[in-house]
This record gives sequence, C-alpha cells and structure tokens, in this order.
Amino acid sequence: MKIGRKDITKSKTALVTGASSGIGEATAQRLAMAGYQVYGTSRRGAPAGQRSFAMLPLDVTNDESVEAAVTEVLRLEGRVDLLVNNAGFAVAPAGAEESSIEQAWSIFNTNFFGIVRMTRAVVPHMRQQGGGRIINIGSVLGFLPAPYMALYAATKHAIEGYSESLDHELRTRGIRVSVIEPAYTKTQFDANFVQPDSTLDEYREVRAVLGKRLKEVIQAADEPVVVADVVVKAAIAAQPKLRYAPGGLANRLRMLRRFAPAALVDAGVRKDLQLDAQMAFQ
Repeated sequence: MKIGRKDITKSKTALVTGASSGIGEATAQRLAMAGYQVYGTSRRGAPAGQRSFAMLPLDVTNDESVEAAVTEVLRLEGRVDLLVNNAGFAVAPAGAEESSIEQAWSIFNTNFFGIVRMTRAVVPHMRQQGGGRIINIGSVLGFLPAPYMALYAATKHAIEGYSESLDHELRTRGIRVSVIEPAYTKTQFDANFVQPDSTLDEYREVRAVLGKRLKEVIQAADEPVVVADVVVKAAIAAQPKLRYAPGGLANRLRMLRRFAPAALVDAGVRKDLQLDAQMAFQ
C-alpha cells in the first residue's frame, strides 16, 4: 500500500515563526495541507481572516514570550515534532557603516538569536520524545556576499554555521536540522525594511539605485509557495539534507558558489550590482 504524505505526518505538530505573511504563512498552510497540526506565530498578532492553522502571539526576541508560546503548544498537543524558524527582517540596502551597533544587535537579536531561543525551547522536548525536525529559513545570502546588505547577510551566514553544527550534535538523538536557502521571493520583504539609522550622504545615490532594483527583482521572483513546498519536502524526508535551495535561481547560485572559481563569483556579484560603475555616484 502506498503511504501518502498525510500518513507520514498524522498526529504531528508543527510550530512556524513569522507566519502572518509571506514564506511563513505559505509554509504553515502547506504543512497543514500535508497533515500537520500547525501553530503559526506572529509578533504583531494574527490579522483577521480564514486560516488553515492556528496563530499564537510570539516575539522571538523575548525569552518569556518564546517560553509561553512553546508551553502553550505543548499544553494543547503534548509535543512539537517540527520547528520552522522563519521570523526575521532586513535593513534596507545601505552601506554597512550606515547602521549603528544598536541596529546591528537588533537584526541579530531577531534573525539569529531568535532561532537560538526557539531551538533552546523545543530541543529538550524533542529529545524527550525521541525525535524531531528543525528547519531554519536561511538565504542564498548565507553563502554569497551581499554588498549593501552586510548585516542581513551576516545573520544568514550565522544561521548556516549554527544549523550545521546543531545537526551534528542532535542527529544521534533522532533530531535533524536543515537550512532552506531561497533566492529572491515575492513577499513584502522590501516593504518591511528597517531604514539604516546612521545614514551618510556618500551612499545616498547607491541606496536609491539598489532600493529600486531590489523592488524590481522581488516583483519578478518566485512565489512563497515554492519555498514552502521545499520546507515540507525537508520535513517529511526519511533522510533529510542539511541544505535545500528552492527555485531555479537559488539552485543556480548554489552550483555557482560550489564549482565556479572565486574570482568569477566575485566578478559576477560586482557586475550584477554595477558596483564598479557606482564610482560615478561619488
């Protein structure tokens, strides 16, 4: 008899952070369709509307909020089989020196330490129940440079290293960790940018050009469901991979980074963003 996806996920519980829109919402919906009992979270609370999954308030930067959300899922379901760490934000394209130390701490506190908090909250329960999955939403910027998005890229690089180390630690406990590395995705990502808090006039033209370009590529990008389907694939895989690259562009960039000479990758990044031409802005 053929075993379907819902047979595999029957009676399993998933917790998805940042599920009010975009990749998080699409992921929660796809997991619910696959048979999981899904709890999405949002720092701002759930907007009105029909959803195929429950929503809980959660601020990943707050220890008490993380503990309260995980405790509530355990109270309702008795277990957490899958954690999808998706919550995060980015600073709008700008020079690295245009963000203060306080702003750098803020983006790391959400994008990276939020994952650390969530992981610390669920792993003891996964160990006790004998297994589980943790899937972290990274980015192609976790293995490629991102000029004028240095802090965001740094958080995604940190997620890569943390996830790979964690997978080695937890594998013998029946827990696997994977990273999803999407490229541009058609979401409200750019609309939710935080503006740099220490702007310099030297970068004014660059900020305008790159902000406009980013809006254009996001409008032409893959829909969030492309990423969500790969999350489900990783969640139910008997032998999950450490890294998944959803969509054609993400796969091409992964292959380029793996096999192309470093000088060629460097030149490609500079040509794509017209970095050398930007001397004309000065």
